[in-house]
Amino acid sequence: MLELQDVKIGMIGLGYVGLPLAVEFGKKMPVVGLDINPDRIAELKGGHDSSLEVEAEELAQASQLSYTADPSDLADCNIYIVTVPTPIDEYKRPDLSPLEGASKSVGKLLSKGDIVIYESTVYPGATEEVCIPILEAESGMKFNEDFYAGYSPERINPGDKEHRVINILKVTSGSTPEVADFVDALYKEVIIAGTHKASSIKVAEAAKVIENTQRDVNIALINELALIFNRLDINTEEVLIAAGTKWNFLPFRPGLVGGHCIGVDPYYLTHKAQEIGYHPAMILAGRRTNDGMGAYVTQQVVKLMNKRRIPAADAKVLIMGLTFKENCPDLRNTRVVDIVDELKEYDAQVDVYDPWINPEEAQHEYGISPVSEVKDGSYDAVILAVSHKEFVAMGLEKIRALLKDNGVLFDVKYLFPADKVDGRL
Repeated sequence: MLELQDVKIGMIGLGYVGLPLAVEFGKKMPVVGLDINPDRIAELKGGHDSSLEVEAEELAQASQLSYTADPSDLADCNIYIVTVPTPIDEYKRPDLSPLEGASKSVGKLLSKGDIVIYESTVYPGATEEVCIPILEAESGMKFNEDFYAGYSPERINPGDKEHRVINILKVTSGSTPEVADFVDALYKEVIIAGTHKASSIKVAEAAKVIENTQRDVNIALINELALIFNRLDINTEEVLIAAGTKWNFLPFRPGLVGGHCIGVDPYYLTHKAQEIGYHPAMILAGRRTNDGMGAYVTQQVVKLMNKRRIPAADAKVLIMGLTFKENCPDLRNTRVVDIVDELKEYDAQVDVYDPWINPEEAQHEYGISPVSEVKDGSYDAVILAVSHKEFVAMGLEKIRALLKDNGVLFDVKYLFPADKVDGRL
């Protein structure tokens, strides 16, 4: 078994998950960070992180971290940590191709005694059923005899400067008891908040996938309550504040559920459940509710416009915010695009304004060309979709000034009091 002082880590994937972890390990031990995007490698070598998760000063502190786009540069590593994305396809099925590709690359590099640790969110059993056979096939070695595996699910919260990777308790696991102990000790080297060693890789996989499934179902409940209260002409926020006076009422709020975690992870669990013959009715019902909120917001805005004799066709509508959450540039699985698409079905003219995003990425991912500035008196409707700090700083008066006379202001994010806007969830 390896000793901690002999560890050299190969970090596969330098995105929102891989880079912060690579930086922390790189402060204490040799790390080679691999990303298939050469532009990403170039920016990191230049001391800049476009995801804004790691400051230039922190990058500089990781004195033992190097970057490469060439997998062969990881050949002398003995610990491989895989942090690639695990998205879903257009049919809401798990897309394991990034994970499979990373496993093929690592398999070609494996030496006897190496350990491969996966952090990507998967369904229970995926590591041993999908990844391990690929590692065996590519390396020609036998699992748990020649090489070993671990699973330590990521808990990164993009844009959150308080809950950083080192401050979030880490679940760990290994393919043998000895490997589990080693993986746990390895993460303890950098995770200040401590670790929780799960009894098996499957337990750790299941723990991760239900974390976001639980949040998804809870938000779906609140979204459904908002739909009901709207029909009853009851202020949803007032109801939630009143109910929140009870000590054990959970403080969820209605909204769009996107991002690479909450809006994706439940489909990994439901896929596996259906594979073994169980239909996960509650989880899928919650997903349908949350996936329908963008269309619901659009319908409410169009109704408000109709009441003011503003036809939706050719109406100028501004959507403020495109990222999946506030104060970060992350566009992955943002559900704001559902509002954009639905408005276009009404033949509305839609502008998207978001000071946090990379315009080229928005165009590449969603075919959206965001505007760089907004002018007073230009819009029939303004939809506050993301609560970026810049929008909070603008304040109600400046945002309302963007509207034409009689225009509609719809507040998805509860930025302003109900009586100061024309509609909200």
